Amino acid sequence: MDLITPGMGLLFWTSIVFVLLLFLLAKFAWKPILGAVNEREQKIADALALADKTKAEMEALQAQNKNLLAEARSERDAIVKDAKETANQMIEEAKSNAKTEADKIMATAKQLIETEKAAAITELKTQVASLSLEIAEKVVRGELTSDEKQRTLANQLANDMNMN
Repeated sequence: MDLITPGMGLLFWTSIVFVLLLFLLAKFAWKPILGAVNEREQKIADALALADKTKAEMEALQAQNKNLLAEARSERDAIVKDAKETANQMIEEAKSNAKTEADKIMATAKQLIETEKAAAITELKTQVASLSLEIAEKVVRGELTSDEKQRTLANQLANDMNMN
C-alpha cells in the first residue's frame, strides 16, 4: 500500500512545488498567455466582424448589380422597342410613298393611254375618211365614164337639192 498512499513528506514537497509553480506561472506565464489568447480572440472577433461587413457589402453590391442589370435590361428593351417602332414607321412611310408614286404613275399611264387612244382614233378616222374618199372617187369615176351617166347624176343631184 505504500504505492497507493504517498508519504507526508512527499505530499508536503509536492504541494510546495505545486504552489511555487503556480506562483511562477501566475506571475510570468499566465498574463502573456492570457494576453495572447485575448489578442487572438480579439483578432478572430475582428476578422468575423470584417467578414460580416464584407458579406454585407457584397450583398449590397450584388443588389446594386441586380438593379443596374435590371435598369440596363429595361433600357435595352426600350431601345429595342423604339427601334422597332421607328422601323415600322419607316416601312409604313415607304409603303405610303410607294403607293403614292404608284398612283401617280398609274394616273400618268392612264392619261398617256387616253391620249394615245384619242390620237389613234383620230388617225383611224382620218384614214377611214381618206379611204372613203378614194373609194368614192373610184366609184364616181367608174360611174361617170360615159356622158349619159354624168347627165343622169347631175339631174339626180339637182332634184335632191330642190327637194331639200
